[in-house]
Parts: sequence; C-alpha cells; structure tokens
Amino acid sequence: MRVNEYDILMKRAYGFYKTGLYQLDHGLFDLAAFSFEQYLQLFLKAILLKNGVDFPRIHGVRALLRLFIDLRKNETTRLESLMDKYELELSLLEDAYITSRYIPKEFSESEVRKLLKAVEEIVDEIKRIDP
Repeated sequence: MRVNEYDILMKRAYGFYKTGLYQLDHGLFDLAAFSFEQYLQLFLKAILLKNGVDFPRIHGVRALLRLFIDLRKNETTRLESLMDKYELELSLLEDAYITSRYIPKEFSESEVRKLLKAVEEIVDEIKRIDP
C-alpha cells in the first residue's frame, strides 16, 4: 500500500465531508451534494488502495463499491443490502458529480439530507469491515 496516497485521499475525503456539512447548513444544497459524492468517492478509492487495488480510474461510487464488495466477498452482505437500500441515493450522488460540471441541476435540502444519511451509513459499514 502506498501509505502517503492513502493518507492524502483520506484527508481530502474528510475535507469534502466537512465542506459538505458546512454547505448543507448554509443552504448550498447543490454544492453539498457534490461534496458528499466526492467524500464517498475518495474514501472508497483510499480503502481500495489500502486493500492493494491499484488506484481506480473510475468515478462512479456504485462501481467503486462493487470493487470493494468483490474484494471482501465474505464480509460485505450488509454493505450489499445498503447498496440496495440506497440505490436511488447512490444514483443521485453520481448525478451530483456529473451535473456539477455539465448540467444545471438543483438539489433540495431534503434530497441532500437523504444523500448524507446514505453516505454516512455506507462509510460506517465499510469502516466496520475494514477498520
């Protein structure tokens, strides 16, 4: 594992998380949605790197989650359930990534709070699997 890269990705991930909380509290819902997507994406890339996967050049959080699930097959039953439970939220997170660059799309506070709940629950489960 390239520890320095892992540490940098984790630091950036948590920076996006904190930024997203600030943006949510200040009514910047579109930016908060993007920040929470970046948090989950960078967190997943760091975890994959920690587990010996070469730095993935993909951006979709569902594809990154699937890589982690495939890597830790016997430990990810609950994580797979969370992917099913939060299928719409994960899709909306990927939309936040794309629309932040190319398409004007607005997110509501309610949507962003649901995204945050999904992201936090998924990250907590991954931390349980891979402390």
